[in-house]
Amino acid sequence: MKTKKSALGRGLSAILESPETDITSKDISGNYVVGAIANIPLEKIEANPFQPRDRFEEKSLMELSHSIGEQGIIQPVTVRKLGYEKYQLISGERRFKAAKMAGLKQIPCYIRVANDQQMLELALIENIHRQDLNAIEIGISYQRLIEECKLTQEKLSERLGKDRSTITNYIRLLKLPPEVQIALREERISMGHARTLITIENHQVQNRLLELIISKNLSVRDAEQLVKENGTKTSTAAKKQISLPEKHIFVRDKLRGELDTRVDIKRNTKGSGSIVITFNSDTEFDRIMSALEK
Repeated sequence: MKTKKSALGRGLSAILESPETDITSKDISGNYVVGAIANIPLEKIEANPFQPRDRFEEKSLMELSHSIGEQGIIQPVTVRKLGYEKYQLISGERRFKAAKMAGLKQIPCYIRVANDQQMLELALIENIHRQDLNAIEIGISYQRLIEECKLTQEKLSERLGKDRSTITNYIRLLKLPPEVQIALREERISMGHARTLITIENHQVQNRLLELIISKNLSVRDAEQLVKENGTKTSTAAKKQISLPEKHIFVRDKLRGELDTRVDIKRNTKGSGSIVITFNSDTEFDRIMSALEK
């Protein structure tokens, strides 16, 4: 008895085209319907306007393109149906670009329904699961999911299956001065170094310690000791300043918790002073203003 040739090892495109496999659905007009997996011409798919990733390493993209040319697409991209034979990419832009480079005319796709909010959320979540993200990019993605997709840290923790403390630690990195964030992005320091520097409130001191950590190639443990020593000096200097009354400290801490950002209160001996609320982006500013107006 003649056996059918297995589709395994020939890429997903071969499986899709295999007569033993029926995983696509068409309506009476012959168009692919939502819920199907189908080979769709690349020319009928438009890019995802919510794609947070704007940098693709050329060498890695070329390697993927070569692999696709040899083996086909192993994992389908995900698209949403916009109209008659028109689709928009939800996730899988790297595979989409590599398929174009490989000269493919069509690509296997999951077809689903998604509104703009879901499009952004899906794109950001896919972005987070990339292996080449640095800590700052992860923090930005977490922050965007919270602000733009209206998720709390608890909800985001549930969606991603990650501890809330992990999410908090990444988002806290965005409060570091630009010099420290750039050093972390460029991998001149590790996340451990950056988390140590967060405990210093003065940005000038943070930048000075950053230079020492990089120039002396300090380990995280050595950096912690350096921060501890400088933190003691900072605390001693702070004691010489006018201490805040208990009610001011209560209000400051309450605002920090409710606004989820840094809040400082300065007061002189005559009782006058200022309240400083820190924000890192226009989006965060709008979020804080909305919270203050409630």
